[in-house]
Amino acid sequence: MEPVYGTILEVARAMWAYQGIRFTEVDFQKFPRTGGAVVAINHTGYLDFPFAGKPAFAAGRRKVRFMAKKEVFDNKKSGPIMRALRHIPVDRDAGADAYQAAVDALRSGELVGVYPEATHSRSFELKSFKSGAARMATEAQVPIVPVVVWGAQQIWTKGLPKRLGRNKFKILIGVCDPIDPVGPPDVLTARLKAEMQAMLLKLQDLYGVHPQGEPWVPARLGGSAPTLDEAEALDASDIEERRRRRADRDG
Repeated sequence: MEPVYGTILEVARAMWAYQGIRFTEVDFQKFPRTGGAVVAINHTGYLDFPFAGKPAFAAGRRKVRFMAKKEVFDNKKSGPIMRALRHIPVDRDAGADAYQAAVDALRSGELVGVYPEATHSRSFELKSFKSGAARMATEAQVPIVPVVVWGAQQIWTKGLPKRLGRNKFKILIGVCDPIDPVGPPDVLTARLKAEMQAMLLKLQDLYGVHPQGEPWVPARLGGSAPTLDEAEALDASDIEERRRRRADRDG
């Protein structure tokens, strides 16, 4: 029994009902009902993770342990909740402990949620993938389950105002075929990205016509979000700014 996780799920469902969210669920039956698995998720907003947990819950009320940056655990408000939910803290400067904790959880039959892109995609297209998901799956000998969420960025994402009211947004969630941990990590990572790209395009087609000029819509679909190249330049600028602030603080 995990009363805190159960309570959080009930709160989330109540919030979704209040917001009037309209869900489209694609291929939820593909999500494994038993055993450990790496749940690989695209990253467009701050609320990707509860939506990406829906297929797991549908597969026998399973729970996902998400890997999240250490700063969230250090926060006085969110930290106790994250620890109670048994999520996994990641120190970006020393990730070996988090990696091992994830592998141990996978071997014990847990679901571990990871973002292969590592950070938000400001373009809402798939960024370059890190190999961590493939390496964890290979070491623990568990499948990778790709899960794609589309539309969550309308509610809350980096650089745009929150829209938490009753907006009746459409959120689409798709599950790809599980990927067995066979082959080198770079090959698995390439396959993972290809599977998620195909599902992303499918969900975007199912969404229908996207409103033109909206900042949450990719430039490819007529929105005003930055292109992938423009978004990568913004990310690089952010990284440099963080390095500068860290150097000022340490120096």
